[in-house]
Amino acid sequence: MSAVRLLLLFLLCSHFVSLCHGACSEVDSDTEAVAGKGFKLGCISCKMRPEVEASATVNWYFKAKGEAEFAHIYNYDEEGPHIVDERFEERVDWNGSKRSQDIQDASIYLFNVTFNDSGTYSCHFHRLLTYEFYEYQTVVSKIVHLKVVAKATRGTASIVSEVMMYVSIIGLQAWLYIEMVYCFRKISAAGEEALRESANAEYLAIASESKDNCAGVQVAE
Repeated sequence: MSAVRLLLLFLLCSHFVSLCHGACSEVDSDTEAVAGKGFKLGCISCKMRPEVEASATVNWYFKAKGEAEFAHIYNYDEEGPHIVDERFEERVDWNGSKRSQDIQDASIYLFNVTFNDSGTYSCHFHRLLTYEFYEYQTVVSKIVHLKVVAKATRGTASIVSEVMMYVSIIGLQAWLYIEMVYCFRKISAAGEEALRESANAEYLAIASESKDNCAGVQVAE
């Protein structure tokens, strides 16, 4: 096997590893917060084509109990975070993707949660996918129904969500390990085959040279 084929095999294995390293898992947000404490409003939207370049902006909306319409409360774009609704002034912090315009995690963190924070939250991804010859825009929305309580009562949904998250992480790590072992064995086998081919070629060259020398000696006699 030539060095070029070895290099292509190595690059293919590296591609599998990079895909696994950048894997995204959409985990639902918790829905129960405790008054007076902090709470993470989760919102994850995984990009289906990881190899496609993309950029995204995020908007959060809130509809309190008894209200008829959603109010725009938060925005995150290339310029950073912006708190739109004064009810959440100095109480919201970005808890999602950092140092990247390709936002897939748009979670936010609420400080000092109050009972007035109970209601429905809506998270909207405005994503621009950049292909070679055109661009395509998508909008993905997620809904979180938040209930604020005086004392924590962990629900079944929260437990199941956490278990699924750990199962996904373990599964991805196992897949990465299997891919790495497979690639290592392929590269090792390819290297051994290349060495054998090189040794055979060298042997044939020596044999051919010896034959030519013998023929030369016979002609001289």
